[in-house]
Amino acid sequence: MTTGEVLLQYQQRIGELQDALGVIQTRQSATLAIALLAALIALGAGFFAYSRRLIPTWYPAAALPPLVIALRHHNRLRRQAQNTSSLHTHYSRARDRMEGNGEGPQGGEFQPTNHPFASDLCLFGPGSLFQRLCTARTHIGQQRLARYLTHPATSEEALHRQQAVRELAPLTMLREQMSLLGSYDAQESKWQTFAAWLDAPFAQYPQWLRIYLLISSICLLAMSIAAAVAPAALWPQLSRPIIATALTQAVCSAFLLRWVRATLAAAAPVAHEVRLMREGLALLERQQFSSPKLAALAQRAQNASALLGQLDPAFLILTQRTKEWLFHLSLWLALGTQAALAIESWRQQHRTALLAWLDAWAEFEALLAIAAYAYENPEDCWPDITAGDATFEAQQLGHPLLPREICVRNDVNLGPASPFWVISGSNMSGKSTLLRSIGLASVLAQCGAPVRAATLRLSALRVHAAISVSDSLQEGKSRFLAEVQRLRDTLEAAIHHPVLYLIDEIFSGTNSRDRQLAADAVIATLTARRAIGAISTHDIALASIAAHGGLNVHMASSGIHPLDFDYRIKPGVTPETNAIEIARMAGVPV
Repeated sequence: MTTGEVLLQYQQRIGELQDALGVIQTRQSATLAIALLAALIALGAGFFAYSRRLIPTWYPAAALPPLVIALRHHNRLRRQAQNTSSLHTHYSRARDRMEGNGEGPQGGEFQPTNHPFASDLCLFGPGSLFQRLCTARTHIGQQRLARYLTHPATSEEALHRQQAVRELAPLTMLREQMSLLGSYDAQESKWQTFAAWLDAPFAQYPQWLRIYLLISSICLLAMSIAAAVAPAALWPQLSRPIIATALTQAVCSAFLLRWVRATLAAAAPVAHEVRLMREGLALLERQQFSSPKLAALAQRAQNASALLGQLDPAFLILTQRTKEWLFHLSLWLALGTQAALAIESWRQQHRTALLAWLDAWAEFEALLAIAAYAYENPEDCWPDITAGDATFEAQQLGHPLLPREICVRNDVNLGPASPFWVISGSNMSGKSTLLRSIGLASVLAQCGAPVRAATLRLSALRVHAAISVSDSLQEGKSRFLAEVQRLRDTLEAAIHHPVLYLIDEIFSGTNSRDRQLAADAVIATLTARRAIGAISTHDIALASIAAHGGLNVHMASSGIHPLDFDYRIKPGVTPETNAIEIARMAGVPV
């Protein structure tokens, strides 16, 4: 299958769902109209016959069962319409992602500070890799996907992730089922809110109080119903126990009021997400996976949905108690207090298990998001992840966020035989894009995803980049100082781990002579520590750095026009000096 075929499949599915939605909506309207018409005819005929003493007294009520059946059918059609609309949205977003028009989560909140490569490789923000990948429904799923992107994985972990993603990639029906979970937007709650609820101090209250309030509420409800149907003569006898029970409940609720408000305020933001995760964990429980990572996740989710389901009545009261239909009953029976006690009791019993379920769910959502990316990019290769010396060998490597029709591919070989490249060339020749392509391929490989290449063989690498380093007024750092600190971190990391470094315009903030000496020292040290990487420059004097065992390559224009770049790697140092031509194009008299 090709990417074009996947896109066509999505478009066909969107068309099918659009047609199905139209049919369902037509049936909804027809069913409701027929039900109302039948009920009116039946009632009219019944009352007419009754007025003529032709039928029994109860006969007009015979019109109700058909009406109830029709309304139930109408509600069933309404749910079908909602599900069909959700699937339509699911595939529309998938199509937009593939066409580069996605408007999903950008992940800006997950952007770490002083990270060795996140900002340099554009992992977060508009048009970022995170936005291209993210299909997670919950905030914790989004957070785990961000962690996948920003934290290196061992070769063993990367292989386990790849096995899981390969198994999940063709499961389009599973992704459809995921899109139908709950009825909620992932932006409603944040993991920090969830963590605050889980980590809040446990409430200290007498355990018998919850049992007493439950029993007294049942008694109060029974007595209230009895008073409503009892003769007026019995009201004085019934009013005394009702008033006594209500006053006792009011005293208990007042005693717990401050704590109840805090508990309900902390639990309210996570109510919808708990429901979604309960449905999701039930879906995960039912799966039969063969890859070790997915099988372990499914095992960890066993019995989770049943235990989470115990929270449903309390969360229903929590979300509905201020609405008109439940407000007065909630006050009369202290339902808010009882919901808070039930939630707190559950949290005390199952907090540790819930943390394990959340971890399993977050991992599953991250893997499923990467699997959707894998399915939508069938022409990308599955990387061969090996142990041993730092290695990055790619054929036809491209940038994963560029449209395929304009993405230029290059072969890249970095390893013990050729540990680094010095890429010379003018601005806009494609040097920075090539560096980002190398870095993103390594990041995607460690996430378990396919990469934009014909083949890729690499080891588990710690990526360190200095491509988008900038000054900071708040921290009082110049760009040069920020770059020096980034390079210092790279040098230190290379002592302990295999490092892939990507440096754009190294030491551009100093004079050419100092730049050459400093760059020579940095690259010599990195090479001695068995790191691999690439540096780019438009200063051809830095070509001498390649004497440390590296290779000089360049990117240049493909014709007589100074900006006619082909974005392909060529051997040797760039022969071009096109700054004067570019200045003339800008109207500068030179």
